[in-house]
Amino acid sequence: MDGGNQSAVSEFILYGLAHSQTIQVFLFVMFSILYLLIVSGNIVIIVLITTDRHLQSPMYFLLANLSFIDMWLSSVTTPKMITDFPRENKTISFVGCISQVFFAHCIAASEMVLLVVMAYDRYVAICKPLHYFTIMNLKRCTALVSISWTTGFVHAMSHLVVIVELPFCGPKEIDSFFCDMPLVIKLACMDSHDLDILMNADCGVVAVTCFILLLISYTYILISVHQSSKSGASKALSTCSAHITVVMIFFVPCIFIYVWPLNIIWLDKFLAVFYSVFTPLLNPAIYTLRNKEMKNAMKRFISKYLGSK
Repeated sequence: MDGGNQSAVSEFILYGLAHSQTIQVFLFVMFSILYLLIVSGNIVIIVLITTDRHLQSPMYFLLANLSFIDMWLSSVTTPKMITDFPRENKTISFVGCISQVFFAHCIAASEMVLLVVMAYDRYVAICKPLHYFTIMNLKRCTALVSISWTTGFVHAMSHLVVIVELPFCGPKEIDSFFCDMPLVIKLACMDSHDLDILMNADCGVVAVTCFILLLISYTYILISVHQSSKSGASKALSTCSAHITVVMIFFVPCIFIYVWPLNIIWLDKFLAVFYSVFTPLLNPAIYTLRNKEMKNAMKRFISKYLGSK
């Protein structure tokens, strides 16, 4: 990006979620509590999995990585949103704006691929149980997690390369609580229609490809379980129900924001909040409340570290 562009627009103005001072105070308190729950909930899952020997399996290794990603997915936008509520002038620097775009897309794309990896893990556990620990060994799990982060990085770089070259010289108001690629593109001093379509297609390739792979994986799993009466398969399927729930609450907002945008401002804001706040909050709740091993690990942790005092 040339110096003229930087001197023309050095910061952007965020409209936020509401204009009423009373509502903003309420949102400040609510989202502060939610963010603390997100961070603490995901940290608890990571600590339990890394310290409890009963959870040393590929599925929980991937779950710990999902919690790590969820924690940072929310941290990209939520702290800025919370600190902006008491402020009359909500601004973000150009560097801060492109940083939000980069990290939001990097982490979100990484999570999409990781969810596919978790679906593959469940497929192997149910369809090839005798070879599960051979196929899903630590080396392969680490490689698959690395692929998810690499995919996210490459996807985010494709957005970063575009946004730093855009000419910004006019309007700088963003009707949202954070910088997102479609909103920033609209502020460029150029005809951005084709570029907007291209960037949505870029997001669509990642989201739709991952979603199709997830559908294929869970279809194979359902067929396999339907043909089997083994209790182990039924137990594995109960775990899949939590995975499927997480997939739906993560992908549905993404699809309507990037792949099939509705261009309804209030709905876009709601989906963005759901995607960046409620999804990272619901994931630990779903996996801890619906997972017997996680609940037992929590009891053991409390008994070991808190009950002895």
